[in-house]
Amino acid sequence: MTRDGLALGLQHWDAEHPRTIIVALHGMSDYSNVFAMPAAYWAKHSVTTYAYDQRGFGRSPDTGMWAGGDVMRRDLTDFVDVVRARHPGRPVYALGESMGGAVVLSAMASPPPHVDGIVLVAPAVWGWRTLPLTHRAALWLASHSTPWWKLSGEGLHLMPSDNIPMLRALARDPLYQHRARADAVYGLVTLMDESYDAAVHVNGTPVLFMYGEKDQIVPRAPTEEVAAKLEGDVTVERYPNGYHMLLRDLRAEVVWDDVLAWTNGH
Repeated sequence: MTRDGLALGLQHWDAEHPRTIIVALHGMSDYSNVFAMPAAYWAKHSVTTYAYDQRGFGRSPDTGMWAGGDVMRRDLTDFVDVVRARHPGRPVYALGESMGGAVVLSAMASPPPHVDGIVLVAPAVWGWRTLPLTHRAALWLASHSTPWWKLSGEGLHLMPSDNIPMLRALARDPLYQHRARADAVYGLVTLMDESYDAAVHVNGTPVLFMYGEKDQIVPRAPTEEVAAKLEGDVTVERYPNGYHMLLRDLRAEVVWDDVLAWTNGH
């Protein structure tokens, strides 16, 4: 339960004797089930994973409504504190995929969560400054005049993963949001902008930065720019055959193993 009394959807995959703890944040439109495959794998290798449905997503309250970056970052900090209390003496890592990566990264620019490192999987760092003027104007107008207007990616023909059976299952999943309110998309872009700026504020926290070179969702240019701005203990993993949904691609086990190797080494 959050500090303001909301009960968020939660899943966890428990290792028998956990050596490491991961707090995992999902991406836009998604929910905690994104981590079902990798977390089950990690549990077999002494890693316990907790994943919650962020506000407005999955089984959490106010479905479809945008909570705001400050609240999402506060939820992460609070959840990390709860997990640390439950697993004293164990290293805790925050892992964020896409929008979740933006939450994790932007949290490092304010009083950061008490984590031993962060894992950014295809982080959403495509903010206002990288959008064409026409896109910015249209989104601003829609979010301020018809915030309830539902947007989708239909017609864009973007490929988020090469795992077609997984994508078909996702299309049938009633908890996955296939359309998003205009004001939620506006909030997402603002969050991505904040994460873009936050890269210089990591301040020595170990970072594992992962992205696929076939990612059609987050452009490569801002992704590379953010990776280059990170300083200190930073590992960047590029996957030539990886798409945006790296943790669910056909070659996802390579990514899972890289997360294990990196957390074991820190």
